[in-house]
Amino acid sequence: MRIRRWVGVMASALAMVASGLVSAAPADASSGPDAGIRSITPITTVYTYGQKVSAVAVEYGQNVNPRELDTSTFSVQDTLYNFRFNPIEDLPKLTDRKVTRAYTNDAATIRADHRSTPGRYVIVELDPEQNAGWTVITSKCPNGRCAVRVNPDLPTRVVQRKNVYGQPGHGLGRGPLLAKGTPNTSRKVTEKPVNLLVDEFRYGSYLSNGMVLPYHYHLPKNYDPAKTYPLMVVLPGHGMGWDGDNLMVQVAADIPATAWLQQKWTGGTEDVIVLAPQHQRVGGAAEADLLVKLLDQFLKDYAVDKRRVYATTVSYGSQLLWHAFAKRPDLFAGGLVTGGFAVNAEQAAAIAAAEVPLWVTHGVHDHLLNISLARTTRQLLQNAYTARGKSPEEIGTLMHYTEYEDAAFSLPDYHAAYGPTYEDTSILQWLLSRTKPQA
Repeated sequence: MRIRRWVGVMASALAMVASGLVSAAPADASSGPDAGIRSITPITTVYTYGQKVSAVAVEYGQNVNPRELDTSTFSVQDTLYNFRFNPIEDLPKLTDRKVTRAYTNDAATIRADHRSTPGRYVIVELDPEQNAGWTVITSKCPNGRCAVRVNPDLPTRVVQRKNVYGQPGHGLGRGPLLAKGTPNTSRKVTEKPVNLLVDEFRYGSYLSNGMVLPYHYHLPKNYDPAKTYPLMVVLPGHGMGWDGDNLMVQVAADIPATAWLQQKWTGGTEDVIVLAPQHQRVGGAAEADLLVKLLDQFLKDYAVDKRRVYATTVSYGSQLLWHAFAKRPDLFAGGLVTGGFAVNAEQAAAIAAAEVPLWVTHGVHDHLLNISLARTTRQLLQNAYTARGKSPEEIGTLMHYTEYEDAAFSLPDYHAAYGPTYEDTSILQWLLSRTKPQA
């Protein structure tokens, strides 16, 4: 009788396991060939002041039960280093990231709806407002003027604090235990980052008279050579120039390259081609000459609306814009200069003669390029237009000028005038609405 009763109990238990009402694995251990964490992938996003780790994707051997996940299932630590404010020695110093969401996905990437879909990845999203997890670091500092690059060895760490379960049979119960919570075990990332939008840029280089101009460009998702698209040329700051090791940092270090691909920044749905050259910091005139040659070739190779070619700059990039606009004003429909150098009188005269619309922005307390440079630019352009007989009202349609007080900056880098500039959708809309008259 005891044997029959024991067999009956075991049969009942096995039936419950098969139906998914109880886990097939003991509560204190993982089980089966698919147990345990398979990989950890960092996911990055470019925000106003640059790229940071915005999520991690934790992979398991089979689909994960999303009903057993919450924001306390995982904890994430990342660097508090920010190249704008911290010495490089702070890079190994980690701080806790705030977890905002945890859901399942079938790929190591963020879902736009932030909702679970069947998959073996758990996407752990992190607070984008937190000043932590930045990926751009100091590269080389010849003569004290540093370049930056994207860190190839991210210090991001992940802890699985609670048990993670697989999808149960028939949708009932917790499902099999895939990995036991180990709150005292911190894991490094195991895979290369998934860099949202940045990974979509393609590499190219242009050679002329022994000078090489590396660049990255982005074509619309459904690019059609039978159509034409506006072209945004993004000219980066000095630190994002090519130093031999830092390809593509001009796309990741701050928002101006990727903003034009996103409706939340531009305020519109129009597809835009983005071209981001990486200057070599050898001087504005020589680099502008190379830039113009690259543009002439790029316009031949891709379906660009030649009446809608624009340039936008950060800091040092303004020198290239002034030279290029003065040399070939026929190429450009408008420009946006943020935290830049001053135009000179000859350049201002050429720009005014061609009536190229410009918007100049600058931080009042810019610690690298004094606000007087922007004010000089405004005055010289006004003088040039006045000399051509333009009224103040006409000048106001061709030249816009904005100074930012400290409160306008979401991070206290008052040289980075592109921050409040790009956070103002109306400025980006204004630039994209400029069109050269028909020839």
